[in-house]
Amino acid sequence: MAFPIVRHRRLRQSAAIRSLVRETVLTVDDFIQPIFVVPGSGIKNEISSMPGVYHFSLDTLEDEVKEIAELGIKAVLLFGIPESKDSVGSGAYAEDGIVQQATCKIKALYPDLLVVADTCLCEFTDHGHCGMVHTYERDGHVCGDVMNDESLELLVRTAVSQAEAGADIIAPSNMMDGYVAAIRAGLDEAGFSHVPIMAYSVKYASAFYGPFREAADSAPQFGDRKTYQMDPANVREAIRESESDVLEGADMLMVKPALAFLDVLRQVRDQFDLPLVAYNVSGEYSLVKAAAMQGWINERAIVTEMLLGMKRAGADMIITYFAKDAARWLREGN
Repeated sequence: MAFPIVRHRRLRQSAAIRSLVRETVLTVDDFIQPIFVVPGSGIKNEISSMPGVYHFSLDTLEDEVKEIAELGIKAVLLFGIPESKDSVGSGAYAEDGIVQQATCKIKALYPDLLVVADTCLCEFTDHGHCGMVHTYERDGHVCGDVMNDESLELLVRTAVSQAEAGADIIAPSNMMDGYVAAIRAGLDEAGFSHVPIMAYSVKYASAFYGPFREAADSAPQFGDRKTYQMDPANVREAIRESESDVLEGADMLMVKPALAFLDVLRQVRDQFDLPLVAYNVSGEYSLVKAAAMQGWINERAIVTEMLLGMKRAGADMIITYFAKDAARWLREGN
């Protein structure tokens, strides 16, 4: 018995047909652009390990935000590097903290541009960890344990101060147990029950964060973050972490990094119906930029495939340092 040949190629023979039957589509509405803000004036310094990404002072921030808004990008994710650091990261929750000042400025200039505030202590602590630390010496080396519950109090203060400054979304990246419940209760008590939480539900202890350590000046001064960030080998744990955040009141879930964890992104998508965020992190960005600068790859084609892969795996939103480039490419057409 002869079987007919299935002619899949009929639906691939022209750009118009391919566009008509395309299953996954990127739009500018998918992207969130990270921004790094620093004290001082007249500062726009390129981050050496992240070509095309800069530190901005408050006065140079205006041009960057104008470009982002004109490209049609709807949201930015704010990271701040303070003038000075201390053991409790007080700059994170200071009324005049760098993130709070940047938030006020952005909302004054572009009220409709969503400000997502990173809620963590690592950029603000002198030890570089995401919470308060109990330090001690062992065999002549400084060691420390991150104190979970004591850290929650400071993270709540940080989230409330960010909401008071005008942040539209709170994005806690600290990976402390119970952080969503604590921040939700703190925001509600302070009168910010309308402010959603974008939970860093699945955040792996990943080598892909390397360039970010330079960008945010947040490398740990001792030890690592493996006691509170997830083991890259685990996926069932990702479901447990996400479920905890859902039960505690998260409004959005996140998988970070994205590229090496698309299987995790897919499983989280299949298990939960909250909006899902993929974080296309610094190392993923820098790898592509480095290869493109050598002429080894077609940057536009590679980035488009990466972002499509994240969306195809289930992401509703993508935090990416390629957001501005991708928005331009979408305007130009495929």
